[in-house]
Amino acid sequence: MKKIRGPAIFLAQFVGDEDPFNSLDGISKWASNLGYKGVQIPSWDKRLIDLSKAAESKSYCDEIKGILNENKIELTELSTHLQGQLVAVHPAYDIPFDGFADEGVRGNPSKRKDWAINQLMMAAKASKNLGLTEHATFSGALAWPYMYPWPQRPSGLVEEAFNELANRWLPILNAFDESGINLCYEIHPGEDLHDGISFEMFLEKVKNHPRCNMLYDPSHFVLQHLNYLDHIDIYHEKLKMFHVKDAELNPTGKQGVYGGFQSWIDRAGRFRSLGDGQVDFKSIFSKLSQYNFNGWAVLEWECCIKSPQQGAEEGAKFISDHIIDVTEKAFDDFAGSGMDQDTNKKLLGI
Repeated sequence: MKKIRGPAIFLAQFVGDEDPFNSLDGISKWASNLGYKGVQIPSWDKRLIDLSKAAESKSYCDEIKGILNENKIELTELSTHLQGQLVAVHPAYDIPFDGFADEGVRGNPSKRKDWAINQLMMAAKASKNLGLTEHATFSGALAWPYMYPWPQRPSGLVEEAFNELANRWLPILNAFDESGINLCYEIHPGEDLHDGISFEMFLEKVKNHPRCNMLYDPSHFVLQHLNYLDHIDIYHEKLKMFHVKDAELNPTGKQGVYGGFQSWIDRAGRFRSLGDGQVDFKSIFSKLSQYNFNGWAVLEWECCIKSPQQGAEEGAKFISDHIIDVTEKAFDDFAGSGMDQDTNKKLLGI
């Protein structure tokens, strides 16, 4: 068995305009001082990284790694969650998602899509230059507005959506393959890839592309009332990244999974800081270790109650305490009888 690496922290929720959160040097030093061994960098935030420069310059990437090394912390992966979202946007979301894009392509869905695809292409090259093996993203969504079938979905609608989604992502997957990087889609409500079945539908459309993999985040499965432990048993070969995020679902007689249009604090389903929700992390870490997952355990902090600083402080210890130092021998080796093949054959009567 292999040991999970960590703890690490996704920096997207912590970047800000105040020191130490406004530079890679400052925020990585902050994370290291809290006990984190790795950081996952959002590639859209130029306060931390210039994606286009990282795609073109190995020396610039060495500078990035040098800063992190100076602060005794590693780079785990890059993320293109926001850019990946823009690879496929249903017109209903054009306005709210426009803010994720470069100002020069806003208001033009076609140019915005091309910009997003180019961002992913650069991310593949940047990941290679940085010596990484995995990359995190979102799939985007064309069919999501039709998720709940009322009125009845027209025949072939979902098939057409997934055909188009695959057409947009196949060249990107090929680029990641050329760079030797696994592209890991976070399975997430709001994306067309939001559960195991939708991932399988997409995987079939991209011809079982070997670089098409998953980022496992149990919090999104809690809010869908999906069995997140069974999910590991089914898809462990495709799970290449792990966000450690907690959540709770407390349905009432007034609301359930859909939340009644309430704010996060008033929803039945809420994201929580590690240890404050309902996720069974002991079982998750056990199963991932059982299946030889040796990627990073990365805190993604989101909570509607606790402060980010407290969440980050508690998260490092929480993850460290859950990482299993896997055994290298069987617990009953002391009782081994030392039998050889001839003796085994005698025991079997053969």
